[in-house]
Amino acid sequence: QGQEKLSCNPKKENGTHVVLCELGNPMKAGARITVDMELSVSGLEDIGEAITFHLQLRSKNSPSPSNASVTVTVPVEAEAEMELRGNSLPATTVLPTSWHWVEGSQQLEDHGIKVEHVYELHNKGPSTVSGVTLSIAVPHLLGDNVLLYLLELGTEGGMNCSHHPALNPAQV
Repeated sequence: QGQEKLSCNPKKENGTHVVLCELGNPMKAGARITVDMELSVSGLEDIGEAITFHLQLRSKNSPSPSNASVTVTVPVEAEAEMELRGNSLPATTVLPTSWHWVEGSQQLEDHGIKVEHVYELHNKGPSTVSGVTLSIAVPHLLGDNVLLYLLELGTEGGMNCSHHPALNPAQV
């Protein structure tokens, strides 16, 4: 009829985490009780796809062969919000009208003005992430003409990187 907060106590039994909640003492015969439980479980990064709870109702007063028990399986879903930040240094570049690309040159300035693009991928949580793939497409050709000469690709922070075969084709 009314709502009460239960007093629950966590403990370990046989290597299993157990939470004992006292529902009422004494309880009248034929009493019906509905219990809503909210559980907060941490450290689920490596638990797999689901976590299973075994719930059992036991009476202290008389041993009963029909101690009601139920198993509840709850799917575990990791949630993380990723944010990509990027900028170019310098932000704006204009080639002089007198500039011409010098084919076969090993000089960097003969291939254009150096522009560095920096991208940062941030995990805003709340979960950790692994196995993330970031694909960045850089247009390096415009028809048969070189639009951007891709010189090098580098990473920081333990990331692996693969790149397009057109990276630094003239070995500048």
